[in-house]
Amino acid sequence: MEYKPPFSINDNIINLLAQISELVGQVSVLHKDSISPKLRRENRIKTIHSSLAIEHNSLSLEQVTAVLNGKRILGAPQEIKEVQNAYEAYEIMLSLNPLDIEDLLKAHKLMMDNLVKENGVFRSGGVGVFEGEKLIHAAPPAKFVPQLIADLFEWYTKSELHILIKSCIFHYEFEFIHPFADGNGRMGRMWHTLLLSQWNELFAWLPIEELIRERQQEYYDALAAADKKADCSEFVEMMLKIIYDALAELNQTDQVSDHVTDQVKLLLECMGRDELSATQIMERLELSHRPTFRQNYLHPALDMGLIEMTIPDKPKSRNQKYRRK
Repeated sequence: MEYKPPFSINDNIINLLAQISELVGQVSVLHKDSISPKLRRENRIKTIHSSLAIEHNSLSLEQVTAVLNGKRILGAPQEIKEVQNAYEAYEIMLSLNPLDIEDLLKAHKLMMDNLVKENGVFRSGGVGVFEGEKLIHAAPPAKFVPQLIADLFEWYTKSELHILIKSCIFHYEFEFIHPFADGNGRMGRMWHTLLLSQWNELFAWLPIEELIRERQQEYYDALAAADKKADCSEFVEMMLKIIYDALAELNQTDQVSDHVTDQVKLLLECMGRDELSATQIMERLELSHRPTFRQNYLHPALDMGLIEMTIPDKPKSRNQKYRRK
């Protein structure tokens, strides 16, 4: 019986497909030569930090950066090892064939080396996804995993759906199968990136994981809804929105990067898509001197129109917060 993922297309998905395709064209023109090595490295570090943070790694972006720069930090050895492993896996990502099962196992071995006994092999036992103590997804029995993955790869190869759509379906199906004893989330997200990079290499440097982390509950809710409805359309739509927003952010960053200071860039990075008070932003920046913060970070970002007040008619309101435009 031919493998057929549970999916039905809708108008929102069609519109997102068109919008993303247009934005990919715009960003590709801006980066017609290549994304700068500095931006590539920064985005790769964001990707690793975010993907591991989703899996409860507590290291900050600054600590992850320090680890990858060869510096010693105070942190749990296992969390440091997770960072080092993820970096090695992403470093070889573009040399992998996303539809070769041996390459999938090779990447998992790098990702989970010395973290789990069953690294580089499919799981031998049962696994589930838990929210606290509540089981929200019981994966198929281990004996079915090799065939399920083979069927998924074959479906992807033969499917005539647009790669943006079928890569999202692949992501959902991969998480449903949960082929490994551990590391399924980080592998599924990396493999999604690899599939997209086959369409356009700029996706190899797009920190989609950063936005998934910011919308982590929505991500898990969409996975659960797809299981319950036996239709992954909601998950596909959510992932397409994330891809669009990540592209839009890269497009905006590229256009403003030559005109803003390092301090403003850091402020925009630490704010993400959250609404934050001045105190909360200072805490994220690890700053304690308010006049310096306002002069070098907050006011320049406001003056350039990169951030805005949530209560613009009352600039000094005690409830004032700021968000990226």
